[in-house]
Amino acid sequence: MGRIEVTSSRDNDTQQRRESTASKIVIGREEIERQGDSNLGEILKRMPGITLGGVPGRGSGIRMRGLSQGYTQILLDGERVPPGFSVESLTPEMIERVEIYRAPTAETGAQAIAGTINIITREGRRGMPTELKVGSSFQGGYVSPTASLVKYHDAEKWTANYTLSVNRYAAPDHSENDYAQTLNGATTQRHRVTDSHYVREGMNVTSRMQLKAGAGETLTLMPFMALSQGRSPGAIEIDQTLPNMSPAAAATENKNSFAIARLNGQWKRKLSTDSNVEWKFSAGGWNSHNQYQQTATSVSSYLPSITDNSHVQDRSANMGGKYTNIMGGGHQWVSGTEVESVQRTQAIAGAYQTTQGDADYKASTLRYAVYSQDEWQLTPHWATHLGARYEALTTAGNNAQGDVTNHNSVFTPLLHALWRPDPDSRDQVRTSLTRSFKTPSMPTLLARRTYTRDAENSATNPDVSGNPNLKPEIATGLDVALERYLPQGGVLSAAVFHRRVQNLVRNTLVAPAQDVQGRWLSRPENISEAITQGIELEAKFRMDQWIDTAPRVDLRSNVSFYRSRVLSIDGPNNRLDQQPDMTANLGADYRLRVVPLTVGGNVNYNPGYSTRMSTEQLLTVSQKRVMDVYGLWRVDGSTAWRLTLSNLDPRSYNTGSTYTGAGLLETSNTQNRSWTNVQILLEKKL
Repeated sequence: MGRIEVTSSRDNDTQQRRESTASKIVIGREEIERQGDSNLGEILKRMPGITLGGVPGRGSGIRMRGLSQGYTQILLDGERVPPGFSVESLTPEMIERVEIYRAPTAETGAQAIAGTINIITREGRRGMPTELKVGSSFQGGYVSPTASLVKYHDAEKWTANYTLSVNRYAAPDHSENDYAQTLNGATTQRHRVTDSHYVREGMNVTSRMQLKAGAGETLTLMPFMALSQGRSPGAIEIDQTLPNMSPAAAATENKNSFAIARLNGQWKRKLSTDSNVEWKFSAGGWNSHNQYQQTATSVSSYLPSITDNSHVQDRSANMGGKYTNIMGGGHQWVSGTEVESVQRTQAIAGAYQTTQGDADYKASTLRYAVYSQDEWQLTPHWATHLGARYEALTTAGNNAQGDVTNHNSVFTPLLHALWRPDPDSRDQVRTSLTRSFKTPSMPTLLARRTYTRDAENSATNPDVSGNPNLKPEIATGLDVALERYLPQGGVLSAAVFHRRVQNLVRNTLVAPAQDVQGRWLSRPENISEAITQGIELEAKFRMDQWIDTAPRVDLRSNVSFYRSRVLSIDGPNNRLDQQPDMTANLGADYRLRVVPLTVGGNVNYNPGYSTRMSTEQLLTVSQKRVMDVYGLWRVDGSTAWRLTLSNLDPRSYNTGSTYTGAGLLETSNTQNRSWTNVQILLEKKL
C-alpha cells in the first residue's frame, strides 16, 4: 500500500503557518474547541501579542501588539466587519479557524498597522455529524444558559452547513469612583458608587452553502444574522465630603437592541489550468436602538433626571474581483479591485443639555481599492511576496458645522521574504517591509458633541466630539521573525517589529477658556509622530519531546515586550494609548490515560501602566491577571461533559486620570469589580 501518514488538524494549522510567505498564525478547530471558551475574545487573548480591553471577563476590543482597537483590522470571511458589530460575541461553534497576520498584505488590506485577524465561519465536510451543545454559566449570582447546533447537508451538486447559537447572558456590575479637585486652594472630594446588572438575550445564525455550477465553477453563499436585546437596571449614589453636602442618588436603566443581517458571496471560475477569476460581494445592514433613563431619587443637581434615546441605521454593500495566474518560474500573480459603499443615519433625542437638543445625523462613505501582488519561489532557499495597494476613502455627512467632506487616499507598497538555510530544514527566517495605515472612523470624523450626563463637566469628565479635518495615520513597518518547527509538532518563534507612525491621532483636552461653550471638551487631533517596537516570543510543544520520561503534557507559552513613545510629548510614560509594557500567557493541557478525562488551563497576565496623554494629563490602568481552568470528560465517542472556570482568582480592574495645569489639580480613580465565571456544557454528536 505504500506509506500512510496521519496528521492532526493542529499539524495542518502549523503547516499552513510554516508555508505562508507572509507571517501568519492559524488557530484551527482543535485549538478553538480545546478550552471550551464562551466567545471569540477568550480564544484570542491566549495568542501571542493579543490583548482584550476592559474588565476581565467583560473585555471589549481586540488589540494586537498592545495598540488600541482601531489599529487592528478585523475581517469576517475575508470581508471587513460591519461597523457596530462586536466580533467578541461570536461563539466558538460558529468559527472554523482564525488567521492572524502580523504584517499587511495587498490582498487582505493595509488598514492594519498592528495586524489583521481574519475569522473564517464554520465549514462543512462530508460525513460531519450534527453537533449539539447545551449548557449554562454562572457569574456573580446570575445564570446564563446557552445552546448551539451545527448541521451539515450534502447533495449531488451542493453542500451546506448551518450554525445556530442562542444564549441569555446575565452578569452584575459594580464600580466605585473617587474624585478630588483642588482649585486655587479650595478642595472638593466626591465618592460615587454604581451598581447594576446586565441581562441580554441573543441569537446568532451563520451558514455556508456551496453550489458546483460546472467544471471548475463554484458559487458560495455565506449568510449571517445576529439579534440581541438587553437591559441594565441600576442605581448611582454620590457622597461629597468636601465641601459637605447631602448625598445624591438616582435610579438608572439602560435598554438596547441590535440586529444585523448580512450576505457574503463568492463566485469562482477556473479559466484554465493556471488561472482563475473570483468575484466577491457582500450586502447587509444593522439597526441599533439605545435608551438610557436616569431618575433622580434625591434633591441634587449632580444627578438630574435625564433621558437619552438614540437610533442608528447602517446599510452597506461591497464588491470585489480577483484574478489569479500561476506563471512559470514559481510565480503566482494576484490582482484585484474592491469598492464599498456605506450609508448611516443616526437620530438622537432627549439629550440632557438643552444646547444640544434633538440631533439628526446622516453620513456616507465610499471606498475603493486596487491591488496587485506576486508570490515568487525564487530558489529552494528563498520565497518573496511583493505587492502594492492603492486605497481611497471619501466620507461625507453633516455635523454642528454643517455639511462636511473628508477625502484621503494611501498608496502602500509591501514586501515579504522567507529564507530557509536548508530547503529541508525546519528553521526559517521571515522579513517584512511594509506601509500600512489607519483611516479615521465615521464617528471620529463627524460625531456631534456629546455632553456629560452628570452636571459636573470637568477635565476628567469632559464632553466629546468628532473632528472632520483628521488625516489618516500612516505607518512604515519592519518585521523580522525566526521560527523553528519541531519534528514531533510544535513551534518556537521569536519575532521583532518596528513601526513609525505619522499623523498620530489622539484625543486632546480643550479647556473651557478655549471652548466656544465654555466647557471641558475632548476631541481627536493629528498631533505628532510616534514610534512603537517590540519582541514576541512563543513556544508550543509537548513535554516528552524534550524529556523522554516526562508526561505527555502539551505546553503553550508566549511573552511579548513593547516600547513606544509619542515624539511631541515629553516622557516618562509618553507611550501610545492603551499599550502595556508586556503581555504573557502560560497554558497546559493533559489527557489522562486511566480515565477519559482531559484537563488544562491558562494564565494571562498584563501589567499595570501609565500613559501621559499630554503635559497636563496622565492616565493609569491596573494590572490584569486572569486564570482559566477546564476539565473535559468523554462519556463515549459522541458525548462529553465540560466544566470551565474562567477568571478563577477575580481581581478588581482599576483605571485613573490625573490633570494638572493652571492652578488646577484633578484626579479620578475608578475601581471595577470582576467575578469568576463557572460554565457547565454538554457536547453531543448526533
